[in-house]
Amino acid sequence: MIKPWIQEYPDEIPAELTLPEKPLHSFLTEAAKLYGEKSAIHFMGKELNYTEVYESALKFGNYLRKLGIERGDRVAIMLPNTPQSVIAYYGVLYAGGVVVQTNPLYTEREIEYQMKDCGAKAILTLDILYPRVSKVMKETNLEHIIVTAIKEYLPFPKNMLYPFIQKKQYGIVVKVEPSEHNHLFQDIMATTSPEPLGGDFDFENDIALLQYTGGTTGFPKGVMLTHKNLVANASMCDAWLYKCKKGEEKILGILPFFHVYGMTAVMILSIMQGYKMILLPKFDVETTLKTIQKQKPTLFPGAPTIYIGILNHPELKKYDLSSIDSCLSGSAPLPVEVQQKFEEVTGGKLVEGYGLTESSPVTHANFLWDKERIKGSIGIPWPSTDSAVFSLETGEPLPPNEIGEIAVKGPQVMKGYWNRPEETAQTLKDGWLLTGDLGYMDERGYFYVVDRKKDMIIAGGFNIYPREIEEVLYEHPSIQEVVAAGVPDPYRGETVKVYVVLKEGESLTEKELDEFSRKYLAAYKVPRIYEFRKELPKTAVGKILRRALVDEERQKIEEASKLS
Repeated sequence: MIKPWIQEYPDEIPAELTLPEKPLHSFLTEAAKLYGEKSAIHFMGKELNYTEVYESALKFGNYLRKLGIERGDRVAIMLPNTPQSVIAYYGVLYAGGVVVQTNPLYTEREIEYQMKDCGAKAILTLDILYPRVSKVMKETNLEHIIVTAIKEYLPFPKNMLYPFIQKKQYGIVVKVEPSEHNHLFQDIMATTSPEPLGGDFDFENDIALLQYTGGTTGFPKGVMLTHKNLVANASMCDAWLYKCKKGEEKILGILPFFHVYGMTAVMILSIMQGYKMILLPKFDVETTLKTIQKQKPTLFPGAPTIYIGILNHPELKKYDLSSIDSCLSGSAPLPVEVQQKFEEVTGGKLVEGYGLTESSPVTHANFLWDKERIKGSIGIPWPSTDSAVFSLETGEPLPPNEIGEIAVKGPQVMKGYWNRPEETAQTLKDGWLLTGDLGYMDERGYFYVVDRKKDMIIAGGFNIYPREIEEVLYEHPSIQEVVAAGVPDPYRGETVKVYVVLKEGESLTEKELDEFSRKYLAAYKVPRIYEFRKELPKTAVGKILRRALVDEERQKIEEASKLS
């Protein structure tokens, strides 16, 4: 198949990459040799060098082996961006295990579903999340809970003060005693030897990560990403950032590592290239601005909501953001005005990329340097990546400027869905990953997304699946029918709105429904808008027309903007 985009590549970017066929964790081993005393992680005033991260990861891996973790066993990590999240990730890989990234915002219901589905034997989580995890333990295959605390990697006196801040913020203090099933991360680091770990390894087929994603057809499913997939995508990212200097860049780690984009574009890339990671456990605008001014990161991967939040801060002009050189935006469409304004403020470059969990995640991006950026385009395919637009009617490739389903092919494309051969077969066809996104390619090879075939909602960079919200709300005894949809939101890109039809004679307020939702859904999935209706639009066979409701919302917004 012809790849018109190749002629757009600058000389510094190769069309095809030769991948190093070695396990993902071997890059940490190499980084420790090359950059041993160099700072690998900055976390709220605490610095860890590459030797410390490497030896800590080995300790964690050795401890997992003692617990009986064998090649291919799943180990969950349920943490925000902290040194422990990096140490544990590579420790699991050293032990031969498979990492299962688990969102720390998950409710008991969501944790139980994921642990049952992946069959994880152990999980690492925060002390304040321990009660949530321990409640579902007996319903799953979990045998071990490893507990850590934010304070363990804070400098003095922050480590002494943090428990008081935590108690004020969350209203709880959790003390976990070591037992046969409970283990303390701090004890592991203090008592375990950092012995090198060996074992059999298959670059092509061994799974490094189960990253959960979902769709409108059911609950979240585990995307199987191999060592090859993740090494490939981080190598592509490095090739794209050809002006960045190995061992010298500082990268801001706001994107959560439990999201595949943050994991690849921040953590894996940093370890592979010897960069310094500046970690923030959550996005807070003022903390971010202060951190940029003080720590002077050069790379800032993010999502549109992060950049919008920074630009809208009332005291933005107080801060010096001039260290920022390069930003790659993902997770949601990047408004052109946000791109332009952020570049004016920082003096750096901000471009949009595109990808999916199923592709580790990046497949397309705009050029950061030396080339014009095409307005509204997601860019062109990355090195060693093929892409095409297929007709929804015939399944055949379409010529330029015709709309169909975007598909991608390359070494970053997943092995498949965990224990879901039928869904794997529907998504992977003849080596092509069908994205579910509708779009077109122009004559030069630039791609454009025009709509989503799926009904997934992207709010603030988070993927939210309507079916999951609906399943929860259908459990409310007063609800007869419900449909969730993504409606336009100036800050989050989209936000969740639910349309509810109550059973005859029943009454329910927005407040009551919100309280019910918060019991069973992570905060970012909780609907922001509730609308009660007598009936919902449906097809002749009774299927609720979600798209009609979304179109209705867009029409309201358009009419309101005309009036204003």
